[in-house]
This record gives sequence, structure tokens and C-alpha cells, in this order.
Amino acid sequence: MTKDCNIPFQVIGWDEVPKTEHKGEHGTAFWQTLQFPGLRIRIVEYSKGYLADHWCRKGHIVHCLEGEFVSELENGERFTLTQGMTYVVSDELSSHRSSTEQGVKLMIIDGDFLQLK
Repeated sequence: MTKDCNIPFQVIGWDEVPKTEHKGEHGTAFWQTLQFPGLRIRIVEYSKGYLADHWCRKGHIVHCLEGEFVSELENGERFTLTQGMTYVVSDELSSHRSSTEQGVKLMIIDGDFLQLK
């Protein structure tokens, strides 16, 4: 981030952030998104039976707030994350996609700081 990307102190009331709907290969994701210069913060809820419709190469910090989900890497590795667990990956390092049987609620943070140098 550059100096012109400073974010002043603020409190976020997630109940006031509108939800947008994003269809997966199966199920639906609901995003509440805050966009700042070089930084995106989201609360994301996946419905029961959700499977992402693409392999993502973007870097993220993903923290499981409620429920359980699987993060699958394109090479076949699978990681189950439950409430309180987090994963982190930089842009372009690992193609991944998420799925959940029972539904999950996540906080996902991504931005310029996760780009490869």
C-alpha cells in the first residue's frame, strides 16, 4: 500500500452493509463488502451444499466465523477449516476453491499487500 491508501479509524456495523448474491457451481454465496484503496474486507456466507464455480488464484486471509468448509487446492489437496481457523495465501501461489456441506460464515480480507513481489 502507498501512503495515499491510509484508512482512518472506523467502526463497521455489518448489519448495515448490504448483501450481494453470487451463484456458485452449487449453492449461493452472500457477500457483504467494504472496499478501501488496496484493501477489500468481506463477510461471506455460503449456503448449504455450496461449491465455488471457479478456481481462484487471488490471495486472501480467510477466517471461519461459523460452521465448517473445505478449501480445495487445484493439485487435489483438501483442508477442512472450522470455526476459529484461518488460512492465508498470496496472489498467484495456489489455485483454490471452497465448498461446504452445511453452510459457513467467513471473514475474507484481500488486497494489494498479498501480491507477489
